[in-house]
Amino acid sequence: MIAKMLKTYVVARAADRERLLEALRDLGVLHLAPMDPAKAVAADETLAAIDRLRRAGQALGSVGPTGEKPDLSADQAAAEVLAIQRRAAERRGRLAAIHQQIQQLAPWGDVTLDQLQALREAGVEVRFYAVATDALGELSAECAQAVGELPGERALVAVVNRSAEPKLPDGAEPVELPSRDRPALRAEAAEIDEAFQADECRLAELARCADDIEARRLDLEDQAEMTAAARGGLKDETLYAVQGWIPAEQTGELAGPLAEAGIQAGVRTLEPAEDETPPTLVRYPRWVRPIKGLFDILGTVPGYDEFDLSPFFMVALPIFAAMIIGDAGYGLIFLALPLLLYRKMLSAAGRAKTHLVIVVGAVTVLWGVLTANYFGVTPTDLMAWGGFSSIDALRGGSGLLAATGNTMVSLGVLWDVDPDTARFVLIKVSFFLGTIHLVLAHLRQALGYAPNSKALSEIGWCLVLLAMLAIVWKLFSLSLPAFAVPNWLVLSALVVLAVGYVLAILFACPQYTWGKRIGVGFASSLLPLIGTFGDTMSYIRLMAVGLASYYIAAAFNGLGAMVASGHAALWIVGVPIIVIGHTLNIGLALIAIFAHGVRLNMLEFSTNAGVQWAGYPYEPFAKKQIKES
Repeated sequence: MIAKMLKTYVVARAADRERLLEALRDLGVLHLAPMDPAKAVAADETLAAIDRLRRAGQALGSVGPTGEKPDLSADQAAAEVLAIQRRAAERRGRLAAIHQQIQQLAPWGDVTLDQLQALREAGVEVRFYAVATDALGELSAECAQAVGELPGERALVAVVNRSAEPKLPDGAEPVELPSRDRPALRAEAAEIDEAFQADECRLAELARCADDIEARRLDLEDQAEMTAAARGGLKDETLYAVQGWIPAEQTGELAGPLAEAGIQAGVRTLEPAEDETPPTLVRYPRWVRPIKGLFDILGTVPGYDEFDLSPFFMVALPIFAAMIIGDAGYGLIFLALPLLLYRKMLSAAGRAKTHLVIVVGAVTVLWGVLTANYFGVTPTDLMAWGGFSSIDALRGGSGLLAATGNTMVSLGVLWDVDPDTARFVLIKVSFFLGTIHLVLAHLRQALGYAPNSKALSEIGWCLVLLAMLAIVWKLFSLSLPAFAVPNWLVLSALVVLAVGYVLAILFACPQYTWGKRIGVGFASSLLPLIGTFGDTMSYIRLMAVGLASYYIAAAFNGLGAMVASGHAALWIVGVPIIVIGHTLNIGLALIAIFAHGVRLNMLEFSTNAGVQWAGYPYEPFAKKQIKES
């Protein structure tokens, strides 16, 4: 539920400005709205210091602390961390350049410039030429030796000829000595590597200052917010005023506490004007709170005048994620890891995200059981491994494989021995869930419009969606006669489609006259009608991605088994192939959840529910430490 907000004005004596702001910050209920946003900013020096501390804290986040804590202030430690980062970036660039130079000097081998200089001082002048490989036989000198290969089918030739000029073939070109030699470059790289190691040790020591850096950052952010709040108010010689937003049920938490703090202040609350956009505060029911973790990741907030869709997301997202992952074994991983590492995950990700992963894991286990898929292993695989020729042979068989397969079959009500039938069952489930999902979106919007007759337009779109389900079902059952849809049902669906479309047209703009209603409603409904069909079809991705996940898992199982079957000792290779394959598949499934599962909720469902996620969050003026906790 989106909490009701009231516009709030607080006025006190100008001399009490600092005390008023401190009291408001301690109360932590007023979302400040500056009178002049351009002035409500902190000093540039403070913002720069906050940025330095934040970047230093991020750099130390992945560094394990060792050694003794340096005797440095938080600002000094942050400055040193950033200096180490800059040096590291410069050194990485220099190492890349050195590596490229070493590769370019490959034809010169490991000869050093000092060695060539020593020969020169001894009276032996070594000259180098680029000679075509097929013309090496034409070269004549006291001593000539090809020492390396050059691009363009040429060779680098070292020539010594003390008595006269050497006889060179046509096209031979002199080659100047390089400015550096490979041994010198390797020595420089070794020095850079030593410097890297020294800085890494220093970073590990500075990591013991991470808490101080974080505390200093929070303190400066509090100062910055206090400065911005002070500058965002309205002040004259006698009075100081601030404005903001407060949840309606918390209005009593302002005037009384200010009076108790000894601050004489006037407080006035007003309903939001039509042209004002209050911040959004969503009050999540207890069972819905895990979905807040998703909204925190996406950074999305519904508009103040929009609907709270979090209960719908809390139901739909775990189901969609389970269908995309599609494997009871994977679901068990998602369920077990947060439970085993509960405290660590709470600390790292927060309660909402941790509980959301647990819920997704539990629903995925249930879906995997219903589809009889465990780490890419299905009853069909057990039949092949046990030599059972049919499902009846499996049911009548004995032994561990038969017992396991029968259990999987009895629980896997959505599994079928015929892959085409099993696939169509998943298609039906996808379309059915998609239709229900979109119908609920329009019903939610109709509830928001009621008692306005525009709600009937949303009811019409619900009928259109239900009719679309029958039509789409008919299209997909043409290749499977066993799932054929009766013609009378298709005809009935067309009638329902027509009735729903008429309702959608007539009541889309109920404020107009009937003639104008029809024209405007028809024109505005053409694209939504096409979009409705596209939205319904979009849910087939749940089946497609889920099947892709299964086939990837099965492929790695087969590859690992094929490698291990060659020799008994090869299981050492086969098992890692299977483990790596499943790990990769889980990673792809996580990406697919955001690419498809989240999309179906944030785009298809939200669009049909009339939610554009155009809001900004309610962030009360409070101490930074309190906000983050």
